Amino acid sequence: MTRKGLRLSLVTRWSALVGTLLALGILIALGLDHFFPEHPVLVFSVCLLAIVPIAIITIRTQIQPILSLFRALEGTVASYRDGDFSFSLHWPHNDELADLIAAHNALGQVLREQRLGLVQRELLLDTMVQNTPVAMLLVTDFAASAGTIVYANVAARQLLSEGRKLEGHQLRAVLETATPALREALARGGDGLFTAGDAEEEEVYHLARSSFTLNGRRHELLLLRHLTTELRRQEVQTWKKVIRVISHELNNSLAPLTSLAHSGAELVRRGQTERLPQILQTIGERTRHLETFILGYARFAKLPTPRLEARPWGVFVDRLADQVQFRLVGELPQEPAWIDAAQMEQALLNLLKNAHESGSAPEDVELQVRRVQEALRIDVLDRGTGMSDAVLTNALVPFYSTKRSGTGLGLALAREIAEAHGGRITLSNRDGGGLAVTMILPHPP
Repeated sequence: MTRKGLRLSLVTRWSALVGTLLALGILIALGLDHFFPEHPVLVFSVCLLAIVPIAIITIRTQIQPILSLFRALEGTVASYRDGDFSFSLHWPHNDELADLIAAHNALGQVLREQRLGLVQRELLLDTMVQNTPVAMLLVTDFAASAGTIVYANVAARQLLSEGRKLEGHQLRAVLETATPALREALARGGDGLFTAGDAEEEEVYHLARSSFTLNGRRHELLLLRHLTTELRRQEVQTWKKVIRVISHELNNSLAPLTSLAHSGAELVRRGQTERLPQILQTIGERTRHLETFILGYARFAKLPTPRLEARPWGVFVDRLADQVQFRLVGELPQEPAWIDAAQMEQALLNLLKNAHESGSAPEDVELQVRRVQEALRIDVLDRGTGMSDAVLTNALVPFYSTKRSGTGLGLALAREIAEAHGGRITLSNRDGGGLAVTMILPHPP
């Protein structure tokens, strides 16, 4: 901010004031000395009586506006501290105090603009939070489903209180009218899915929670997302894909079987039985392929809960080596494997067979088992063609396959078995070519 007109600094103004008072005192002293030359004490006393009151009145007149300005500054600073930035000040003189007031007003303008921006963002955020379909609850002093609800959006109020306000209520009291499944999910701790309702009215929700400290107090944010519609849509899409895959495989098997059966009957009718063994062998091969295909789907759909038992790694790996070729890398862990041997054998056989089918040389297919921190890591490595980014993204999805005759169940079944053991599977391309399939399992205590 710039100010027009003549600028007089505080030093100039006060110097002029003091100089004027001194000049006035000298003039009065000279005049009195002219009339009373024989009485210097009288002259000095009269000068003091005349100049001191004038100086006091003049200085007070000059200082009073400055003191008022300081009080106004104190008041605006207190308003800023309370979050009110609507005040500004004015100073009529063009001096250093005017520069201070200009800087003060500029600061107030910046704070007002920042406050307006914050208010707009808070309004936008509140609108988004209030209208999101995810139910949101912010609870303070959360412990064992206790605590006070300090924030709840529209979805949370509709889900838990038929639209009534929840702020200020105890979470325990609110949960008394909620479904038992929700109470169990909260008591269980952590994130996860839970189901409410029965049969056709069954509803699926996902519970996510996070803790943080706000103003020295522990808070917990609870997010409840309704997944029923989305899951049903995905379920329909999955069933459509399953039906397409099964129909395709059945047609590929049944059409040749029908043709071969017709050819066999025609040969019998003609008495030409020399080709019957070949036809029957082909029918048997196609039948066995179809049986293997159906069993693969049944095994994936009916995977039982794993029965964990201690198994020596040496014996387990030897059984794998009897069925598929691979090279063992490194030493096996001394501790036994705590697994369902049958399921884990099936999973690793699928991974090792995939490694052989990747285009890798058989001697480059490797298996490595090691303990990493508090987990067990199993790597199946090959030097095949690897996978593109799109294939890596979808490789673990059931029924996804890039093989012409693949069912898309090998990796999906391995992932299902790993997750049933409390672990997970990851895929990554190796430097120099090939794929690394890593299974991470929790290590028993």
